[in-house]
This record gives sequence, structure tokens and C-alpha cells, in this order.
Amino acid sequence: MDLTRFAEEVGDETFGPVTIEGMATRGGGSLDVRTVRAPSGVSDVQADEMTVRCGAGTPVHELLEALAPHRQTVAIPATGTVGGALACADSDIRRLGYGPVRDTVLQVRAITAAGRIVKAGGPTVKNVSGFDVCRLLVGSRGTLALMADVILRTRPLPAHAQWFVTDEDPVNVLARLYRPSSVLWDGSTTYALLEGHADDVAQQGRGMRPSDAPQVPDGGMMSLPVQRCLDRTLLPSGRFLVEVGVGTVRCDHPIGARPMAPGVSALNERLKREFDPTGRLNP
Repeated sequence: MDLTRFAEEVGDETFGPVTIEGMATRGGGSLDVRTVRAPSGVSDVQADEMTVRCGAGTPVHELLEALAPHRQTVAIPATGTVGGALACADSDIRRLGYGPVRDTVLQVRAITAAGRIVKAGGPTVKNVSGFDVCRLLVGSRGTLALMADVILRTRPLPAHAQWFVTDEDPVNVLARLYRPSSVLWDGSTTYALLEGHADDVAQQGRGMRPSDAPQVPDGGMMSLPVQRCLDRTLLPSGRFLVEVGVGTVRCDHPIGARPMAPGVSALNERLKREFDPTGRLNP
């Protein structure tokens, strides 16, 4: 995938600050800042190696469609673009079983504020050394560099998947199930996603009721210590959904960011100055 044109667009300082635009599913963008679009399209599926390469601007549903004939998927939420999910570190609600979205990323090619094409990571874990810049870019919201294309780790599609609901305590549900892909709690009902062989799923799901997937609030997210994620005094008002065993709480309204510890804030500022000294990227 040729990134020359995209790099020139990002690096053109004539127009001042620049931000990346996707499908507007995770906010961002500004009428006062020039916007660019990352390349899109699935360029290479290595089914045997269980990797896929695509532009950061690729809609996630297109990526999933390209992987479906190979009976594979990626641990990224099915909405918005690939780059948007990575830039916001938006893990799938199956994070309990699939891991955080940062673990999906093997390689990133990104554009710096100066318009340089830089590469971090590699197509396989074995040939990667040095600082893990991929993980630094995931969650940076485009303030360090703008992702152009990525190589992602894929995983097999489960033979069978089924959501279940129960009124049972979510901690007990998590403790007795064997490797559930997700356990969610809305304050009264516990939801569990089981994947694998159909007979195994049915066996584990005994005592619970089959259900459709729960509606996931999309207003905002907050993180709590796993041990305290069910503490009602810490949970937000309104509708919420707790990812049990993970600590993420999804809410139906925006959640303000908690202040950083002074040391963490200082480190963030130092990184920002090193990567983008003029403050052009996604101000």
C-alpha cells in the first residue's frame, strides 16, 4: 500500500494543525482543523499465518467480511474504522476471552507530524525487538502519529457462539464457567457469552436462559479495579454495563476523564513533545 500521498497531506505544514477523520463513531474531528482520511482496504490476508493487513481507514465490517471466508475474525468492535478503534483503544466486549485490542496489533505504519512514514512492530511476533511503539500508538488518539496501515493478528471464528442471561451473581457466573468470552452485568442481570463446540456451550449454559446479545451503551466508558467493578458506590448513574473480570464500565452518557497522577501527566507531555513538537496532530 503506497502511503506517499497520505504522508504528504499530513506533513503539509502550510495548513497548520491536522486531524484524522473516520466514520465519526467515536467522536473527534473539528471544524477548525483540517481533516485527512487514512487509506482503506484489505490488502493482504495471510490465513495460514493468521494475520491480515489493511488500511487504518478500513471500516471494521469490511475487514470482518474479508476474513469470514477464511473462518477468521479480529478482536475489534464491529463499528467504525480499524484505525478509530485502535486510536481510542476501544476493545471488544469479548475482551475477557479475546484480550485487549492492543494485543491484536502486530505492526503499524504511521505518519509523523513532519510527514515521515515510520514503521513499528513486525508481521510476526518473533522478529520484533526494541520498544513496543505499537502499544504506545494504540490509545494515543492520533496525538503522536496518524496510523496509515496495520497488520493485525486474527483468530478462528468459533464453531458456535451463544449469549445466556441469568439473575445469578456475576462473580459466581464468572467463577464457574470455563473461559467465557464475556461476562456482563447491568446491575440486575448477568449476561454470558460462551463460544466453542455447540454441545460444550449447551452443557455450560445449563441453568441460564439463551438470549440475544445485550445492547451495549455507547455514551462513554470508565475503568475500575477488577475487584471493585461491581461496587455500586463507584458505578455511574443511568444505564451501565460492567465487563466483569475486566473492569471496564460502559455507560449511556459521557464520562469525564479522571485527572492523571503528576508523574504520568509529565511523561505524557514529554512523549507528545518528542513525537509532535509543534502540536499539529489532532489538537
